Amino acid sequence: MTDGAVTKSVSPADDDLSIVRRIVAGDHSAFELLMRRYNRRLYRLARGALRNDAEAEDALQEAYLSAYRSIGQFRGDAALFTWLTRLVLNECFGRLRREARRQNVIPMVDSSVPVDLDEMTAHDSGTPDNAAARGEMRALLERKLDDLPEAFRIVFVLRSIEEMSIQDAARCLDIPEATVRSRHFRAKSLLRESLAKEIDLAERDLFEFGGSQCDRVVARVLSRLATERRRDGGR
Repeated sequence: MTDGAVTKSVSPADDDLSIVRRIVAGDHSAFELLMRRYNRRLYRLARGALRNDAEAEDALQEAYLSAYRSIGQFRGDAALFTWLTRLVLNECFGRLRREARRQNVIPMVDSSVPVDLDEMTAHDSGTPDNAAARGEMRALLERKLDDLPEAFRIVFVLRSIEEMSIQDAARCLDIPEATVRSRHFRAKSLLRESLAKEIDLAERDLFEFGGSQCDRVVARVLSRLATERRRDGGR
C-alpha cells in the first residue's frame, strides 16, 4: 500500500444495503440480483410451510412483489434475508388460513343419500401417490436389509417380517435364544443407522430450487413489475 489506505472488505449486510439502495433508486437489475441471491432459501421455506411446489412458487412470487413495493421501508435493523423471510411466511400463513377456512366449509349433503365411509377411507388411503410412496419406502428398506450381514439379516426376517417367536427362530437357526435377541437388536440398530444416513443425505436436497424454477419466478415477478410500471405511467 503506497498511500496508507486500508482496504475494507464488504460484509454481506453492507452488500444487502447497497442492493436495497439500488432498488429504491430504480435499479431493476438489483432486484433481480436480490431474487436470485435468496430464491433457493426462500423457496425451501415456502415449500416447507405449504407442502406444495406450485403453491410455494406462487407464494414466493407474491412475497417478492410485496418486498419490491415496500423495499423503501427496509432500514437494515434486521438482515435482509430475515426481512424477506417474514414476508414469505406472512404470505404462506395467509394462504394456510384461507385454505383452513375453505376446509371448514361443510358441504350440504342430502341425508337420504347413503354414504359408505369404509369405501371413502379405502379410496383415500389407496391413492396412487400413497401407493408410490409406500413402494419407494419398501424398496429402500429392502436395499438396506440386503446390505446387512447374513446372520443379522436372517434373524430380522424371521422376527420382524415373519413375526416368528424368539423360541421358534432359535430352533430354526439352532442357536440360543439370547443370540436371536442380540442379533435382532443389532439388525434393527444397523438398519436405523443406515436409514438415518439416507435421511441426512436427502435433507440436503429437500425442496430443491434449480435453474428453471429460479428463472421462472424471476421472469414472472419482473413481468408483473413491468406491467405495474406501465400502468403507473412508467415510474
